[in-house]
Amino acid sequence: MIRKLLSVAAVGLSALALTGETRAQNYPSRSITIIVPFAAGGPTDIIARIIAQQITTSLGQTAVVENVVGAAGTTGMVRAARATPDGYTLLLAGMSTMSFSPTLYPNLPAHAINSLEPIGIVASAPIVLVAGKDVPGKTVKEFADYVKANGDKVSNGNAGVGSSSHLACSLLNSRMGAKPQIVPYRGTGPAMTDIVSGQIQYMCDQTTSVMAQVQGGGARALAVLASKRSAALPNVPTIAEAGFPGTEMEIWNALFAPKGTPPEIIKTLNAAVVKGIQDPAARTRFAELGAEAPGPDRQSAAALAKILAADVDKWGKVIKEAGIQPIN
Repeated sequence: MIRKLLSVAAVGLSALALTGETRAQNYPSRSITIIVPFAAGGPTDIIARIIAQQITTSLGQTAVVENVVGAAGTTGMVRAARATPDGYTLLLAGMSTMSFSPTLYPNLPAHAINSLEPIGIVASAPIVLVAGKDVPGKTVKEFADYVKANGDKVSNGNAGVGSSSHLACSLLNSRMGAKPQIVPYRGTGPAMTDIVSGQIQYMCDQTTSVMAQVQGGGARALAVLASKRSAALPNVPTIAEAGFPGTEMEIWNALFAPKGTPPEIIKTLNAAVVKGIQDPAARTRFAELGAEAPGPDRQSAAALAKILAADVDKWGKVIKEAGIQPIN
């Protein structure tokens, strides 16, 4: 009797495995939803729509973007993590949501590393230190001297508590020995508007958010917080060249699937992403945003997993040391 039960169980498991293999082999057979945890029109959303079109072309099934907004991107992340792991619901999220949430929101029902499968990086952009056009300091060192000398008379804006712009400048302020007045906004747009008008003096945010004002002359780019210069701002020095190494922050946007998604489907999606980011039209659009496609050594799912783990560790320490708490 026991042997018979074991035999039946084995047959059942084999059938389940075969069903899973069949699903993976036939994937995709219907449309794919890509959850974006931010509002339509922002940098993450624009990048998601570029890659959605590329996936549609590559896989022959429509990839559609669904914006699920809330809680610094974590609402969309949780929704994606809870989806059926069949490759038909994906997440296109930025570095800040994935790297900061384990520390800022430790009680979330989903974890950036444990609840999602990495697929691949789609595009990345460095953080840029930008100041108002009339703010003193032609170099970062001169600017740092000005900020230190004036203390809380100088205002440092950010896109909100716990945002990438908040953490990037928190680390830089610490290295500069500066203690400015910190002014949180509800997004980059309002902060940049106040930099242009002179209401605040500086902020740190990704190229995709500040390029228009820098190119238009409303703000000055003092340094890119990256290990290499940005192709979008080739004349702007890196933060290490400017004298403050160790304060780099790169904002990547990457594709994820719910934990348990079959490896064959992950491979199919990664191949579609890698093919998509080679497309000249996609690369041109990225460049217009101030973003870049990842190099060959950063295109695999394994590379993304390694980068995510390192960023969770690095920025978790910064968050704890700075005592940053999310606003409920």
